[in-house]
Amino acid sequence: MKIVVLISGSGSNLQAIIDACQSGVIAGHVVGVLSNKADAYGLVRAEQVGIDTAVIQHKDFANRDAFDLAMQEHIELWQPDIVVLAGFMRILTPAFVQHFVGKLLNIHPSLLPLYKGLHTHRRVMACGDKWHGCSVHFVNDELDGGAVIAQAVLDVLAQDNEQTLTERVHKHEHSLYPLVLSWLASGRLVYQQGLPVLDGQILHQPVRLLM
Repeated sequence: MKIVVLISGSGSNLQAIIDACQSGVIAGHVVGVLSNKADAYGLVRAEQVGIDTAVIQHKDFANRDAFDLAMQEHIELWQPDIVVLAGFMRILTPAFVQHFVGKLLNIHPSLLPLYKGLHTHRRVMACGDKWHGCSVHFVNDELDGGAVIAQAVLDVLAQDNEQTLTERVHKHEHSLYPLVLSWLASGRLVYQQGLPVLDGQILHQPVRLLM
């Protein structure tokens, strides 16, 4: 399985995916990493292991459509089986999403459909929730709204604050994303008519892993 990863920052989830490919957990390899920011450290991570990289900066384009089309054309040069959003901080246009439908994955730091958008950890703390976590989902036109495949679930501890909760969830992202990608690479997970199908069964509810 050929994987392209889109990033905007440090690339810690990218590193987890690279490591999982190198160890054989994922039967595939990262063929390209694209960033909308030239100073994203994830580019360094990729270059250190010989992965092709590209920088396409949104500020260089007149509008979102032009930016997304440029990304789409470059991504297609890598001929990916799956496109992974890993801390990519741009909202994608419907045309881009439709082009890669069924091949586009994202990880979000909440138990979707709860807390779509930004500042999820802060909002969890403010609401006094007992549970928190992260979700891997197929991407559709709705922000953080695509079908959820799997979630890592953890307790919100009495001593947690926004920073500690962020760190704890982030750690579990590094396990959850490679796991889901391993299912895709092995053929256990497929996308059918907008829904994830795992081992031949439609996932009407995401797989939940208690951490």
